[in-house]
Amino acid sequence: MALAPTVPLNDGHAIPQIGLGTWPLDDDQVAKAVVTAVELGYRHVDTAVRYGNEAGVGQGVRDSGLPREELFIATKLDGVYQGQDRALEGMEESLKRLGLDYVDLLLIHWPLPHRDEYISTWKTFERLQTEGKVRSIGVSNFKPTHLERLMEETSVVPAVNQIQLTPSITRIDERAFNDSHHIVTESYSPLGAGRDLLNAPVLANIARKYGKTPAQVVLRWHIQAGLVAIPKSANPQRMKENIEVYDFELDQQDLSAIDTLDAGRDAGVDSDIQGH
Repeated sequence: MALAPTVPLNDGHAIPQIGLGTWPLDDDQVAKAVVTAVELGYRHVDTAVRYGNEAGVGQGVRDSGLPREELFIATKLDGVYQGQDRALEGMEESLKRLGLDYVDLLLIHWPLPHRDEYISTWKTFERLQTEGKVRSIGVSNFKPTHLERLMEETSVVPAVNQIQLTPSITRIDERAFNDSHHIVTESYSPLGAGRDLLNAPVLANIARKYGKTPAQVVLRWHIQAGLVAIPKSANPQRMKENIEVYDFELDQQDLSAIDTLDAGRDAGVDSDIQGH
């Protein structure tokens, strides 16, 4: 069993490059999935208040038998916890559900710019970090304009920006902005929605070349781009395949072929108008 390597964060911590995504698993499903994932070498689990499965993640952490410090647990607070220090109560509730003393990464789930509360929320996150309730703090679904304002008005640069990202939704500009400010880009839904992306003939051809699955090819694309990826699966075989992506390397011809899958700038969610 080989563990996924880690990617350094701008605050001195590090994040495992492949993690277990958990939406939309329920508590029972996710508890079993976490145990299986740990057995397969995963050390990074991603959840959120909105997913409704933090208690199950915590149960899986305990059932795994691993010391807490060997696991990287991330969660996200949604719009209910934005503004007026509401994140303090939100963090306490999350820790109680998880059964943990701290999380390794806490994210603002959506910027919700129409509410104009993500700046004050981020200042509360800074306080939670200072108090030791969370090791690293970051954001999710933030565009460069949201990040620019956040960095102008607060004192801590986010460690992570978790965004929807696949070979068909590449978000080149967002990734470049994150890189320029030493913010790690983390891909959610890295394998796309449904099977549309994974059924692409170009991926099938590359998969045959290396004796891999199309999903492994896509995850290898994320790895070579320096991204962190959190594929979701409760299927042990797929979970195993998703972390076994470090024994081959895509060449430039492969990468150029995968580039043809890009659906353009307007693909994917628009976090100026979406979110909760």
